[in-house]
Amino acid sequence: MEAVLQTTGLTRSFTQGGETIAVLRGIDLAIAPGEIVALLGPSGSGKSTLLQAVGLLEGGFEGSIRIAGVEAAKLDAHDRTIVRRDQLGFVYQFHHLLPDFNATENVVLPQLVHGATRAKADARATELLTQLGLGHRLTHRPSQLSGGEQQRVAVARALANEPALVLADEPTGNLDEHTADIVFAEFVRLVREQGTAALVATHNERLAARMDRVLRLHEGVLQ
Repeated sequence: MEAVLQTTGLTRSFTQGGETIAVLRGIDLAIAPGEIVALLGPSGSGKSTLLQAVGLLEGGFEGSIRIAGVEAAKLDAHDRTIVRRDQLGFVYQFHHLLPDFNATENVVLPQLVHGATRAKADARATELLTQLGLGHRLTHRPSQLSGGEQQRVAVARALANEPALVLADEPTGNLDEHTADIVFAEFVRLVREQGTAALVATHNERLAARMDRVLRLHEGVLQ
């Protein structure tokens, strides 16, 4: 079965003060459909840079990035946007919800961009939010939700278009330990139910142990 994500020789360097700093040093990575992979490493190890690369969020990288069978590293900006829209979902440490939209609307919007009808998008948003325990908070805006509830909405938004791969960067890093456990368990459950693959950057060894596989990034090298 073809990997959902495959990188070969992925490299990223920056120039600072006349000195070249290698952040990623030839990353070879493959994630199978439905596999949940933890990416562990200390701050500054390159975890976020790797997610930025495979999420097609910025350029300047060398090497190959294949997403759902498409060589994406060299696509132009328009085609990269289409791959992100159709194949990827994102969850960040901070939820980045639209403050003037309620929970349902925040999950509906990416579906409308994807081409869903409003009725279908509303039904999908309601289904996901209810599964995440937010059936009674559908019309609440982010400012009316707790941190854990806001992050649940972010999870629903990431999964709304049934992406092939979800990229999560410290998805519970802004939550207390108890809330983080609950939100992460719900995230894993929904990802598994949908058969979606996930790459989750974290520094939390305990959460990493609950995933299918653990990779470690140290000074730009995958171990």
